[in-house]
Amino acid sequence: MLISEYNWHKLFEKPNFEGTVMECSSDCPDLSTHFNRCNSIRVDSGAWVLYERPNYMGNQYVLTRGEYPEYQRWMGYSDSIRSCRLIRTSPGAHRIRIYERPDFSGQMLELTEDNPSLMDRFSHREVHSCNVLDGAWVFFEHPNYRGHQYLLEKGEYRRFTDWNALHPTVGSIRCIRDY
Repeated sequence: MLISEYNWHKLFEKPNFEGTVMECSSDCPDLSTHFNRCNSIRVDSGAWVLYERPNYMGNQYVLTRGEYPEYQRWMGYSDSIRSCRLIRTSPGAHRIRIYERPDFSGQMLELTEDNPSLMDRFSHREVHSCNVLDGAWVFFEHPNYRGHQYLLEKGEYRRFTDWNALHPTVGSIRCIRDY
C-alpha cells in the first residue's frame, strides 16, 4: 500500500511497536496476509476504525492520532485485527439525534459534543434509533467510553441493528475529530 501524507497508520505485530510492521494509508478489507496478530498501533494522522474480522466485521475499535503500545490501550478484547478503514471526518460541527424507540420515535436528544454518561442527560440506557446529521460518532456500551464500540457516520439508523449492535445499550457517546 502506498503511504499518503494525509492519513496513515502503522500496525505492529508485537507490543511496543516491535516486530513486523504494516503501513496503511487506505481501507484494507483483509490484513491477514500481512500478519497473524496486531499488538500495537501508531496513528500518525486521520481517524481509523479497526475490525477483528476481515471485510469490516466483528468488534470495532476507533482510533485517532496517537500511540497505542498494546491492544488493551485501544480497549481491544484480543490482538486480532483483520481489517481497517479510514473514517471520513469533516471539519466543523458535529450533530446527532438519538431516540428511545425505533424509527425515530419516543424521546429525542440532540448532541453536539461528547457525552461520557448518557444516563445523565437522556434518562435512558437504550438508544433504538438515531440520525447522524453532521460528523462521525462512536457509541460505547458503557459510560466513560468503555465497552463495545460502534461507529456511526452521517445517515439514518432506524434500529440499533443498523449500526451492527447486538443490543440497544449505549452508555456514552463521542464525536470523532481528526486533530
